[in-house]
Amino acid sequence: MIEIKPSDLYYKYPKNHERRQLAKFSGLPDDEPFDRDDLYEVLPMFEHVMDALGTVEDVVLHKMEEVLDTMPGFVQTRSEVYTYLCEVMSDMLGLVYKK
Repeated sequence: MIEIKPSDLYYKYPKNHERRQLAKFSGLPDDEPFDRDDLYEVLPMFEHVMDALGTVEDVVLHKMEEVLDTMPGFVQTRSEVYTYLCEVMSDMLGLVYKK
């Protein structure tokens, strides 16, 4: 599994210290709500998507941050976010992701 550090990200994300110890995304299915404004939620999500896409390239990571920033508001659960990011990124970059 790829490991992403906060310094690898293009954008800065707030840290929700109150929710830091709660379980994070670890794979499908996961119907918990996703907080796109919490570093502790974003890092594991990006790691799983990058792993599914089979890439470690910074340019892909930064593009995924842009996609997350413009993701529709109706995409709310961790499963929905994961699927959305995998599908959009694979279409955009011509990559095949492991489902």
